[in-house]
Amino acid sequence: MVKNLIAAVSLILLACNLHAQTDPSLFTVNGRQVPVSEFKYIYAKTNQDKADFSEKSLREYLELYTNFKLKVQKARDMQLDTIASLKSELEGYKKQLAKSYLEDKELTDKLIKEAYDRMQLDVDVSHMVVNCDRNRPAADTLRAYNRAANWLKMIQKGADFNTIARDSSEDKFVKENGGNLGFITAMLPDGYYDVERAIYSAKIGDVVGPVRSNAGYHLLRVNGTRPARGEVEVNQILIRKGETPEKHQQKKMRVDSAYAALQAGEKWEAVCQKFSEDKTTSAKAGYLGFFGINRYQKAFEDAAFNLQNDGDYSKPVETTLGFHIVQRKSRRPVGTFEQLKRGLTERVKRDGRSEVARQSMISRIKKEGQFMEFPKVLANWSAKQADTVFHTFKWKPDPAKPQDVLFSYGNDKKYTLADFEDYCQRSGRERMRGAGYPLQETINKLYKAWGDETAMSFEESQLDKKYPEFKSLMREYEEGILLFEALKQNVWDKANTDSVGLQKYYEEELKMKYMWKERARVTFYTIKTDDLKVVEKIRTMAAKKPAAEVLKKFNKKGKPEVLTVMEKLYEKDKNKDLGALWKAGDMTETKTDAGTKTASFLKIEELVAPAPKQLSEARGYAVADYQDYLEKKWIQDLRKEYPVVIDEAVLKTLIKK
Repeated sequence: MVKNLIAAVSLILLACNLHAQTDPSLFTVNGRQVPVSEFKYIYAKTNQDKADFSEKSLREYLELYTNFKLKVQKARDMQLDTIASLKSELEGYKKQLAKSYLEDKELTDKLIKEAYDRMQLDVDVSHMVVNCDRNRPAADTLRAYNRAANWLKMIQKGADFNTIARDSSEDKFVKENGGNLGFITAMLPDGYYDVERAIYSAKIGDVVGPVRSNAGYHLLRVNGTRPARGEVEVNQILIRKGETPEKHQQKKMRVDSAYAALQAGEKWEAVCQKFSEDKTTSAKAGYLGFFGINRYQKAFEDAAFNLQNDGDYSKPVETTLGFHIVQRKSRRPVGTFEQLKRGLTERVKRDGRSEVARQSMISRIKKEGQFMEFPKVLANWSAKQADTVFHTFKWKPDPAKPQDVLFSYGNDKKYTLADFEDYCQRSGRERMRGAGYPLQETINKLYKAWGDETAMSFEESQLDKKYPEFKSLMREYEEGILLFEALKQNVWDKANTDSVGLQKYYEEELKMKYMWKERARVTFYTIKTDDLKVVEKIRTMAAKKPAAEVLKKFNKKGKPEVLTVMEKLYEKDKNKDLGALWKAGDMTETKTDAGTKTASFLKIEELVAPAPKQLSEARGYAVADYQDYLEKKWIQDLRKEYPVVIDEAVLKTLIKK
């Protein structure tokens, strides 16, 4: 026993020594080690192309990074990492960052490329269906499957597909279309991935199935294929359907007249405005925009896609809406993979097919995590549950919190009955939705969902161990949050609130830094009349007398105000109002405004010599400088408080000659 313990300790020490040799500490802050790999990573990331690993560059960045680590150390000692809002922010970032790691990227990429490849082909499909949504009990699902399977056996023995479809299919349109869906193309709606996979895998004439969808179980027959039509951009002239045979005939004559006008050479826009009964588009030449297959009725779609050239128009075609003449504006094929990749990626991730990638990921997690399951524990627990209670709000977890293990990852991470019961309570809506279904089905669904959730949570807890880049990004973000809060409390807030310290620093260090250039004291005269005689009298007096005397002269008590004046200081070379004028006594030309019947001019009263700005006049710049000062002083204090020890030998291994 003692020998085994000594051997185990020796192995641990050996592993630690090997790690220390491969990733030694570059420096310590208050005893906290910073490995050389961390510094090398952040140095290269920050400097990018300028990361030449020269001694000068490395030492300059080492100075910055040790200052950064000093601030982070102080933040930890201030217990800023315990602030709830900061912990919540960090957890939110971790969840967001983890998303890119918690997916099977290779399989997701395959699904995206698969969807694009299928979009190159339109497939003509017929089907028959037994309706059975995915929430039905297993017994109902089995009955639906068996019924569809029996249809397949009948067809394999020679029965006619179309006849069975018309007689038995539960598709509400089967009486109209005989089960023929026409041409369809990927991606099919969410919940129909298996149908899509089946039709793109089948050969022409093959009957395949039963295939599950959100609607139920299908038998599918591929009737033919064609290159994907892409999209066409069209205008239309619409003559709506007549309500009686007589009116219908009149409508037919009207569309024929429109077509004859086009044939005679009249412009499309004029004919559309004159004849089209689609008031929402007639003023815009009947513009409908781009559309792909299955957007409109088949006759309309075929007419549009059969037009060979931009500007061509069709003969009148009839739909349930009425009669149409379709003009092609342009046509575009399916875009390139690079053009469509981003949109397809989003669609695949929202679509149910992404569950394929998710389940693949979960299988990998279980395999790598040494997953072990104990089904008898679940079976024994299930046998004790009562259907009349479990499917209601009355059900509660066992207060004894049973610790029987349902499954585990490795030797350390165990999930118990108590954990599963907590999940069942949290998932009350799903649990109660199972009312009317067999109890075991509800339990199995909850157990599966909980197992998937815990697999993803377990993987998330392992990301920093499995992916060095994830660990680095999380460290950067955590330390960044702490640094921001520490700077806010120790520097930024203080600079904004310490008015006495700011004033003192400004007087001692900044007063001569922020100077006014030479300025002009300018009087702005506004005359509330455009009478040139009055304006000239005011200008003449203003040229010789102070503004106060001019106001007294022209603004009489008890009479409407004729003149207003406003004084401003203009800094040299920083205004357009004065133009090239810059002498005491200079006056601008009079500007008149006919709309308001006013006139205005400026007079330079005197030039003011350069002078220091007051703190109030340079506060924004002064606060920024004061923050820099406080931060430098703070770093000096931190270097006294926390010893920084640099391993020169390790640093030299990074230097490239």
